[in-house]
Amino acid sequence: MPFSPKKKKKKKKSQKIDSLEGGLLVCFVMEQDLVETEKRRKREINIDPSLQWSQWQLLDSILPTGGFAHSFGLEAAIQARLVSGPDDLQTFVIHLLENTGSLLLPFVYSATMNPTLDNWQKLDRILDATLSNEVGRKASVSQGSSLMRVAASVFTELPSLKSMRDVCIGSGVVSFHHAPVFGMVCGLLGMDSGTSQRAYIFMTMRDVISAATRLNLVGPLGAAVLQHRVAYVAESMVKKWMDRSVEDACQTAPLLDTIQGCHTYLFSRLFCS
Repeated sequence: MPFSPKKKKKKKKSQKIDSLEGGLLVCFVMEQDLVETEKRRKREINIDPSLQWSQWQLLDSILPTGGFAHSFGLEAAIQARLVSGPDDLQTFVIHLLENTGSLLLPFVYSATMNPTLDNWQKLDRILDATLSNEVGRKASVSQGSSLMRVAASVFTELPSLKSMRDVCIGSGVVSFHHAPVFGMVCGLLGMDSGTSQRAYIFMTMRDVISAATRLNLVGPLGAAVLQHRVAYVAESMVKKWMDRSVEDACQTAPLLDTIQGCHTYLFSRLFCS
């Protein structure tokens, strides 16, 4: 027996309702996306453009903070025959970034979120007690002291940097370790915590690969290719270790820490650490 016209009309009517509901759902999702886009646009408008220039300058290799004077233990690893070619170099860089993320990102995060004098002093004392490698500790203090001096002189729109440096210098209250200083400067410059932590990992990767070129492990073009290749691994490291408290700071590559500690025993050396 053939179907009646009424049933066909009902079927078409239900299809129209389903299509209408689907269209409304798409419109709702699009509306939510537009709302989120507008929120992001408003946040971007509220950021002072002059601070963005300062944020970029903080990451510029021309800023004289002494980062290129250190190899993060790479020079000692080469002389110990742990690193002898590009493949070994990539493995070394990945382990270094993992160790940097697990040990130092918590200090960068905490200082960025609360860039005050009391919090900075507290974080500096904790990190000073955490670092057992004397070579790494001296390198951290050297770079942190340089960054604080340069930041206080360059970023004059932040007078608190100079006042905090003047209060602490020579007092012995702080050692000026690099990670807390960097996080504090990022916080005062209006950088969000995620960007500051990625920036710290980026600078570590940039500096160690730069050291590799001067140690003739890789050429300039090869260094650029390696940096781009490792960037995907670096992002996974950041996601793994970001937004953690200092109580979670730990070492994940103790061998690298031990090798860096042997740097002072090298007969001839190009880098400070």
